[in-house]
Amino acid sequence: MALTQLTVVDTAVDILQQFGLADLSMRRLAKELDVQVGALYWHVKNKQELLAQVAAKLLNTPALSVRADDFATPSEAVLQLMRKLYLALLPIQDSPEVIEVASAMQVESLEPVLQLRALLQQAGLGEDQARFGQQLLLNHVLGSVAYRQNLIQLDVNSSESDGFDWGLQRAVAGLLFPESAERLG
Repeated sequence: MALTQLTVVDTAVDILQQFGLADLSMRRLAKELDVQVGALYWHVKNKQELLAQVAAKLLNTPALSVRADDFATPSEAVLQLMRKLYLALLPIQDSPEVIEVASAMQVESLEPVLQLRALLQQAGLGEDQARFGQQLLLNHVLGSVAYRQNLIQLDVNSSESDGFDWGLQRAVAGLLFPESAERLG
């Protein structure tokens, strides 16, 4: 099989899903692909670029998009998109760290994040406010996923909710309807 950027990224995704970020090294990736480490650098500049491409592979799927027209309000579409993102990332070890790297390096390659910004703008936020709101909501999703993954990894048997949806509703209400956020309690 010829080494392509697609095979490099697909194999990196497999390693991440099976073993986590700590085992996703360029050396491990080269070993899995049965190539020399140097061969990888024809397809990715460095590990950070690889992680950005892995994040794009994980996020840029039809399952992680919403059609604003399917919802009564843009805020409902934002809530649904964030819930989908949370559920998609939850089973993937260390996904919050990977998405953080990608959002810092190449946010324009992450379709759900761009869709979130567009939904926030449709809801009436200005360009800068939508970008800040996008970061706020993304941080909430990633923090909630990391918290839940840590409980699982530490084998903490907790039936308590992580408060993800409660926090998400309040964050969206605060962004889009600041006057009503106080009433949510």
